[in-house]
Amino acid sequence: MVMLPRSPRPRTLAVLAAVLGAVAALVGPGPLPYASGGTDGGGFRVRVLVLTMFPAETRPWLERESLPRTVDVPGATAPLRCSGRGLCVTTTGMGKANAAAAVAAVLNTPRLDLDRAYFLTAGIGGTPPDNGTLGFASWARWLVDYDLGHHVSSATDPTVPHGYLKGGATGTNAFRLDDRLVGTAYRLTEDTGLADSRAAAGNRGHYPGQSGRTPYVAVCDSVTGDNYWTGADQSARARYITELWTKGEGDYCMTQMEDTAIAAVLARHGHLDRYLALRTASDFDRPYAGQSAKEVLTEFPGLGIAVENAYRVASTVAHHLSRR
Repeated sequence: MVMLPRSPRPRTLAVLAAVLGAVAALVGPGPLPYASGGTDGGGFRVRVLVLTMFPAETRPWLERESLPRTVDVPGATAPLRCSGRGLCVTTTGMGKANAAAAVAAVLNTPRLDLDRAYFLTAGIGGTPPDNGTLGFASWARWLVDYDLGHHVSSATDPTVPHGYLKGGATGTNAFRLDDRLVGTAYRLTEDTGLADSRAAAGNRGHYPGQSGRTPYVAVCDSVTGDNYWTGADQSARARYITELWTKGEGDYCMTQMEDTAIAAVLARHGHLDRYLALRTASDFDRPYAGQSAKEVLTEFPGLGIAVENAYRVASTVAHHLSRR
């Protein structure tokens, strides 16, 4: 145990703050600080719960929405921040385990009335350059799990298509979201003005067929994987897994790390028909010619516009649903 002096000098406080900031940057985002406005009592009716994964995705909601209510949820990653009309946002943490634990904690708290709530993922992801572009927004019809199944290296058995054997179904390999709700979300947002940037445009220019493209809103499908992969072969595997589990109906256009886990929890609580999953592309799912795998996994040329566009598109639908 480290003992701090009772009355640290200003320089000591500054050093301590710098160290804590550096540690926070290394370990990644944690729970967001509570806002002023007090903690709400039990039974608060939630009309729309927006699910973000890390603070950068949450920040536009906190800055642009009036969310004075704070509802602490034991076991969740962060408290809910809510408007008086029941529009709430919470940060789940990244990856399937964090997302499932956070959503389950929210659903199981008696302090909230979620019987008629809508649930909305509003986060970023990666996209294959032949079926998306930086900053574009995708409403998913299908959510498919990339990890579940048997992954086989080509060196072990080159006859296995894309190195993947379907294996036994677990009930969480694929989820089909409500077509009418997805259709409503798309119609409300298909003409949304989306942000773009020079950095994104410059990165697109490295990929065949991407020069001159700009962000748009689409309906296509999303693959969830805790394995943060990159490469044309891995992208082909994601498309193959999508086709297998959706019987050819799925159209892989986005990769992310949480949404099948969220869908699994919602399904078990009877809320899957009220779930929407929106993702916006911050990066491509493979390097361009001459780029290293490390670079593509650490550089996100579309991050800023993806975060912005996730808010622009999702908030339109969230406001609509909160008035129902």
